[in-house]
Amino acid sequence: MSDRLFDSPVFVKDGRYLIQEVASIEDAIDFLFELPDETRDIIYEVAWKTCCDAQNGLKPIHAGRDAFEGFARIRNMLEKPETIIPWMPDKTSGRA
Repeated sequence: MSDRLFDSPVFVKDGRYLIQEVASIEDAIDFLFELPDETRDIIYEVAWKTCCDAQNGLKPIHAGRDAFEGFARIRNMLEKPETIIPWMPDKTSGRA
């Protein structure tokens, strides 16, 4: 199963306040599957097909990750990790 994990997770907005970590090709497919039908356009279809192809071994996992991240970026759903992990210590403050 670990061979299907992304090198680094993708963080996406899921609704107004929830941020979801997408760490594998299965997570990406699940996220895309749960989206409403009215949001499914050509960008969605490309991301969906690329992720499914990666799941089936027809494309590399990183291609699925890149397609999913591109989809999230275009839809303004992409979140940067540093904005969603506020509990991490600040390296410049000297405090933990």
